[in-house]
Amino acid sequence: YDRGSFDGTYYIAMEYVPGRSLKQLIRQEAPIDPVRAIDITIQILKAARFAHRHGVIHRDLKPHNVIIDDSGHAKVTDFGIARAGASDMTETGSIMGTAQYLSPEQAQGHAVSASSDLYSVGVVLYELLTGRVPFDADSAVTIALKHVSEAPSAPTLVNPRIPPNLEHVVMWTLNKNAADRPKTADELITALENAKANILAGNEGQRTAAFAALPAEQQEQAAAGFVPVEGDGAGAGAQPPPDDGRRPWWRNRRLWLVVIALLAAAGVGAAIYFLVKPAQKTVPPVVGEQFDTARTVLQNAGFSVSRVNEASTRPAGFVFAQSPNGGTSADKGSTVQLTVSSGPPKPGPVSVPNVVGESLPQAQQELSKLGLKNRVVSQASSQPGNQVLSQTPNPGQSAPPGSAVTLTVSNGKVSVPNVVGQTVSDAKSSLANAGFNNVTTSTQSSNQTPGTVLSQTPAGGAQADPANTTVNLVVAQKPTVPDVTGLTKQAAISKLQSAGFTNISTQTQSVTDKKKDGIVLSQNPSGGTATDPNSSVTITVGQFNSPTTTTGTTTTPTTGH
Repeated sequence: YDRGSFDGTYYIAMEYVPGRSLKQLIRQEAPIDPVRAIDITIQILKAARFAHRHGVIHRDLKPHNVIIDDSGHAKVTDFGIARAGASDMTETGSIMGTAQYLSPEQAQGHAVSASSDLYSVGVVLYELLTGRVPFDADSAVTIALKHVSEAPSAPTLVNPRIPPNLEHVVMWTLNKNAADRPKTADELITALENAKANILAGNEGQRTAAFAALPAEQQEQAAAGFVPVEGDGAGAGAQPPPDDGRRPWWRNRRLWLVVIALLAAAGVGAAIYFLVKPAQKTVPPVVGEQFDTARTVLQNAGFSVSRVNEASTRPAGFVFAQSPNGGTSADKGSTVQLTVSSGPPKPGPVSVPNVVGESLPQAQQELSKLGLKNRVVSQASSQPGNQVLSQTPNPGQSAPPGSAVTLTVSNGKVSVPNVVGQTVSDAKSSLANAGFNNVTTSTQSSNQTPGTVLSQTPAGGAQADPANTTVNLVVAQKPTVPDVTGLTKQAAISKLQSAGFTNISTQTQSVTDKKKDGIVLSQNPSGGTATDPNSSVTITVGQFNSPTTTTGTTTTPTTGH
């Protein structure tokens, strides 16, 4: 809400949240019930998700920077702000973050990402479930080094009540390599919601067995067969039987010397064997665990770990075999080999199917089932639209999965023949041969031979679908003499010339109606008559005369304007 400075430092004013910090809640109530811990963590992740989507990396996510209000809602605070006394490694120019919640890349001074915040959230979830952080020491530098080099202890070693499914998620977020952690807050939220659903359904997954080791002294005693033995009652004061003059075998001193020597040698050998022989321990079963979790469990039990990656249908990073098997005994310090899934094996090449002649959707579906993509090229063809005309690679050839097959597909269109200049009958025949059977005609006066195609729509060479296209032909016909009666002489001559008739003659006719003076009274040929444009057209024009005047009829040839 506000910002400012005071006494050489800066402050910001934020929303007042009545409640307590998550760190106080952990100190007072941890370990937290798994379902409640998941709910709190998801709220933190939603805040981080909002920041990440806007390009902001918090860099200092920890319980101190999360406020839990009185209704149990979480508020994430202090985005990128160093607080004196709380974040001892957030000074400008040094490593950003608080040591106990630091991601390995932050501890090394490398660039941070959204995955760095998710690692810190994983530490918070670990602390919620166990009441302690996975790495702690007297100095921040020592803690940071542990984040980089040490595997975290499985949280179930601290709190055995943590469900295995939830433990898997915690260990997933605490991977040293950012690429092995959840990529986004949404991915981690989904994993936590699945773990919560399993817990509520009573399906908590397979528990990793943990066995308490015997103290070393007890292991050595048990291995050597040393057990308390009661005496046989023969005291130091027992007297030998009386000598009857015969020397029994047990009084043969030389024999006893040999026996004692043999027993001494055997005792020394047994002592050396039991002193040198390693202590035996039970190998924890870790099949089904994520590798980092399995390694941590075995190392905590005193075993070394080797890893063999092998393709399988199981999720990548999970152990699906171990040697020695879980539950068997092995020398303490010996190596347990873990076979870890590297994910499904990559499929081999597939045979390209023949899809020529099929519809495009059918061909695409057939290719998709084989893991092949497709690229579509449209081509004019008289074949129905969307029908596959050809393909590359050819049918039967091998192609790697994910590669594309080029499909040449009919667009259902062909070139419209150019029939301008043809007779209407020849034009219709040419169009029918190309598949265009829907043809209409209209006429237009022209000096060309009647029946000749003057123009067409669509034009010749245009691409069109024969089944759904109508071709219109404009056909020449003899010019039609326009009707010019009722017009003035000059207007009539102009109209006839515009229609192509230039051989025009005029004659006058006496009229007593002054309104008809100069008006065309009749024409020959009459209007609407189709005739050769070179034919003569005669118009009769009214000439006013008073009733007492007698005037004969005259004819005046007129050509041109």
